[in-house]
Amino acid sequence: ANASLIFIPAPFVKDAAYEAIDAGVELVTIITEHIPIQDSMDIVAYGKKHGVNIIGPNTPGLASPKVGKLGIIPMSILKEGNIGMVSRSGTLTYEIASQLTLSNYGQSSCVGIGGDPVTGLRYIEVLEMFENDPETDAVVMVGEIGGNAEEDAAKKMISKMKKPVISYIAGQSAPEGKRMGHAGAIIEKGVGTAKSKMQALENAGAHVAKRISDIPLLLKEII
Repeated sequence: ANASLIFIPAPFVKDAAYEAIDAGVELVTIITEHIPIQDSMDIVAYGKKHGVNIIGPNTPGLASPKVGKLGIIPMSILKEGNIGMVSRSGTLTYEIASQLTLSNYGQSSCVGIGGDPVTGLRYIEVLEMFENDPETDAVVMVGEIGGNAEEDAAKKMISKMKKPVISYIAGQSAPEGKRMGHAGAIIEKGVGTAKSKMQALENAGAHVAKRISDIPLLLKEII
C-alpha cells in the first residue's frame, strides 16, 4: 500500500495518520472535518518529518480521470483532459469541474487541499506539481475568504509559473467577521478579504474570474 484514506471520526484521526505514516505510506488523505487544530498541526509536522504528503484535513480528496480517486469527488462529472484543479472547497470543485466538462475541458487531476486553518499540502506545493506535470496545460485555482494561503501562493509560486493560472475566490460579498462553511474561511480585521486575494493573484499574473461561469470563457481565451 502506498496511500491511506482516512474517513474515521475526528478524535481518532491523529492515531490513524501516525499509523499510516509509520507504516511507510507515501500519501495520507484525510477527509474528516472538525479535527482539533493541535492534532492537525501534529499530523502535518509528523508527515513532513517522514517525507509523507498529507492532503487535508476536511478535504474531498483528489481525483484523476485517468487513474481514479482517493476521497469523495464524483467521477461522473470529470472528463479526461489537461486542466489541473486545486481548491479549498469541495462543492466548488465539483461545480467548476462540471462546468469545465460541459464546456469540453477535461481535467488532469483535481486536488482539494482542505478548508481547515491547518492543512498538509498547500496551494504552493500543488501548483508546483501541476507546473511540472506534462499532462497539465493550465490550472484552475479555487480559493475563498480567510487566511493568506492564496496571497502566499500568488507571491511564491504563481508569479514564477509558465503555465496559465485561472483563479476564483468565493465570498466576494462576505462582510468582515462573517464565516463561510469552512473553519478557515473567516475575514479578521481586514485580512483575508476576497478583494485582497484577487488583487494579489492578478498582480502575480493569474487570470481572475469574478464569476464561476467566467472560468471556461477565460480558458477559451488563453489555451
